[in-house]
Amino acid sequence: MIGAVSDTATDPGRRSIGDLLRYLLVLSRPRFWLYLAGPVAVGVTYGIADVSELFTPVTVGLAAYFLVPANVFLYGVNDAFDADIDEENPKKEGREARWQGDRLVAVAVVAAGALGLAAFAITPRVAWPYLAGFLLLGAGYSAPPLRFKTTPFLDSASNGLYVLPGAAAYAAVTGTHPPTAALAGAWLWAMGMHTFSAIPDIGPDRAAGIRTTATLLGEGRTYVYCAACWVAAAVAFAALDPRLGALLAVYPAFAAWVALSSIAVDRAYWWFPALNTAVGTLLAMGGLWRVYPVTEAVA
Repeated sequence: MIGAVSDTATDPGRRSIGDLLRYLLVLSRPRFWLYLAGPVAVGVTYGIADVSELFTPVTVGLAAYFLVPANVFLYGVNDAFDADIDEENPKKEGREARWQGDRLVAVAVVAAGALGLAAFAITPRVAWPYLAGFLLLGAGYSAPPLRFKTTPFLDSASNGLYVLPGAAAYAAVTGTHPPTAALAGAWLWAMGMHTFSAIPDIGPDRAAGIRTTATLLGEGRTYVYCAACWVAAAVAFAALDPRLGALLAVYPAFAAWVALSSIAVDRAYWWFPALNTAVGTLLAMGGLWRVYPVTEAVA
């Protein structure tokens, strides 16, 4: 549980604030910060009617929360309840850290989740279901009794939580729900992303007795599943704008390339932050150009 202390935990009486902050930084996965904050930027740029609406207390507040605190909450809960499993996971060496929780870390993770409640105070009611969905799925993905991550296909479907910050931002700016096609396409994209990221974990998860979509399907069929999710996502976005569909088509192409090449999947996995940042930037710029055409930007 979150309050449990691992064998490698630091005595809370001796952990300095600097040590705590450094550990929380690693725990929050800086490489993946934009996975939550990026959708906020996309949601805002497609929701605004004028560039003057780009930076407001609401948009800045949502971006700030989903950039760092939300990641501390999400990955803190994940690491706490996966402490035993992660002992066998090589991904936790180097770029990530194994759970080293103590009372201070547990308080920080809970506080990061509670801070998300402040978003309800600054957003209209139409955004609340998306905020609530993020907090509930963020906890339920890893924590019992739901622990979606140990149920094939529910682990994948529940990772739509990553697009909910963007939906909340869009709703907060416009006062209306996002287009159904956009929400469905983004959810399918997140499902593919999650399941692809689980491929390097197939061995450790099977050794630990954990069932996931990837362990059920095996590596080959998991590539097919991810590609299918991403093709469906591209089709959904194409219903909104063919250019969006073409942009999202890079993901099934990427999955096919990795599957058919000699590239190790655990290496390709670490390329996703760069790919997602590039695609997310183009998506956000497309939204911004609706209200501030590129011809004016270069004039």
